[in-house]
Amino acid sequence: MATERYLTIAADLRHRITRGELPAGARLPSTRRIAAEWGVATATAAKALATLKQEGLARAEPRSGTVVAGPRPTPAATPRPARRPTRRPAPGRQQPELTRDRVVRAAVAIADAEGLGALSMRGVAARLGVAPMSPYRYVAGKDELIVLMADAAFGERGYPARPPAGWRAPLELYARTLWSLHRRHPWLAQLGPITRPLPLPNLAAHAEWALAALHELGVDVDTAFDLHVLLFSYVQGLAVHIERERQALGASGVSEDEWMDDQLPVLRAIVGSGSYPTFARTLVALSAEGYDLDLDHLFELGLGALLDGLAVRLDRRAP
Repeated sequence: MATERYLTIAADLRHRITRGELPAGARLPSTRRIAAEWGVATATAAKALATLKQEGLARAEPRSGTVVAGPRPTPAATPRPARRPTRRPAPGRQQPELTRDRVVRAAVAIADAEGLGALSMRGVAARLGVAPMSPYRYVAGKDELIVLMADAAFGERGYPARPPAGWRAPLELYARTLWSLHRRHPWLAQLGPITRPLPLPNLAAHAEWALAALHELGVDVDTAFDLHVLLFSYVQGLAVHIERERQALGASGVSEDEWMDDQLPVLRAIVGSGSYPTFARTLVALSAEGYDLDLDHLFELGLGALLDGLAVRLDRRAP
């Protein structure tokens, strides 16, 4: 029976969580992958994951799907005391000094959690526990604040004093560094088009590293800058989907797996039409294998293809 089957699947995943095979934060298999591996309907797979969520063992993450929330504490465990709500200091009591850095960090935290659309000066003030107009003593408004946020975010990771030998390894480090920053701060991909780059000191540091590596190729300055823009836009173009998925989830309340399940009737009609045989065969094979679209894997695949193509185009071999 399907009811027994979903309980069996949930029990298997629960066992792997409690044994530590799936640690807190680890991504659980998607409904499509569970359905393929266990030979069940996607609805049965979704019910197994829903069971783990109800038990507090799993939670939905907009950027990652369903992840492990961690085992529930045993009944014998001593409960942690409830955290008291933060109170504003009484009049006359000294408050932590409000600085531009604190305003920027609070704004970054809001954008990381809720996206740029949720950012407002009033919201930053509320997060800091200060009067609504207080942040304006340090930034002129939201536009200036976003520029400061972006510069701070791009400055969170740098590069070694001595670059690796050759041109390929430094460019790989450049792309992976930018990808990690966009992963941490998905709103960075929403700042604007590459035709209107922001003049940020910390963003210039990334450009400096990439251009120094491209200089090793011996290309002219226009080509070097074009290649730098190409690599940056590749990272940005892929990272934009992290934030878009979160926006879609927030607007619809429908997860990626649930959305795909809703598209099945249309996809079956396309497959059954006979008009797109290669596409149809691909969908059938992916469905049987439980394919998941993994942006990190896609990033590495695309980066390798770009740099391989660059090596061939310039008739160079990567050291």
